[in-house]
Amino acid sequence: MSVIRKFRLEKGWSQKKLAEEAGLSQSFIHSVEAGEKSPTIRSIRKIAKALGVPVEEIIHEGETK
Repeated sequence: MSVIRKFRLEKGWSQKKLAEEAGLSQSFIHSVEAGEKSPTIRSIRKIAKALGVPVEEIIHEGETK
């Protein structure tokens, strides 16, 4: 599961809600969550701000701790 989707679902948000909060399109959010598109750092910042999480939490999604 994508980390963006994980954080979105924790907030109980739909893709549409996240898109609205981040100022992005719902189709873009869908494509990022599905791994079809890689977001720019600008988009990551918008998504992180909307979700209330640090940018690092999204960027480092594939790394183990």
